[in-house]
Amino acid sequence: MDNSLRAESEKGMKDHTFIIIKPNAVKRGLIGKIIARIENKGLKIIALKLLRLTRSQAENLYEMHRNKPFFGYLINHITSDFIVAMVIEGKEAIKVMRKMVGTTNPTEAAFGTIRGDFGLSITENIIHAADNEENTLREMKICFTSEEILS
Repeated sequence: MDNSLRAESEKGMKDHTFIIIKPNAVKRGLIGKIIARIENKGLKIIALKLLRLTRSQAENLYEMHRNKPFFGYLINHITSDFIVAMVIEGKEAIKVMRKMVGTTNPTEAAFGTIRGDFGLSITENIIHAADNEENTLREMKICFTSEEILS
């Protein structure tokens, strides 16, 4: 599936991104509100799963932060409870979702963004959004098989 997603993106037909609604948002009952924002923007959810990440999956997801002082806290939080993983499709999906999500620190995120409206702290900032196509493809494979992604 990821090869066909990459081929579609290269043709300019469809773009994809990977999103995680983090445990603190799931606990607070924000899944529906976040999904509504995504759908209201005109983006399409082509894979969705409620799951609990293993430590290994979380470490793979956040491998770029492995040597940073907050890595352990980040891993502990993302594995603390259930998450909602999604693959989103739409024109410039990565760029659009990153803008909708807002800056990493919710206290600096603009009102109207997901983090600006719902985030409480920098690590428990409600949502994760892939930042480029390479990470989108890598992160999707952590949570989804190719058969679980609608084409």
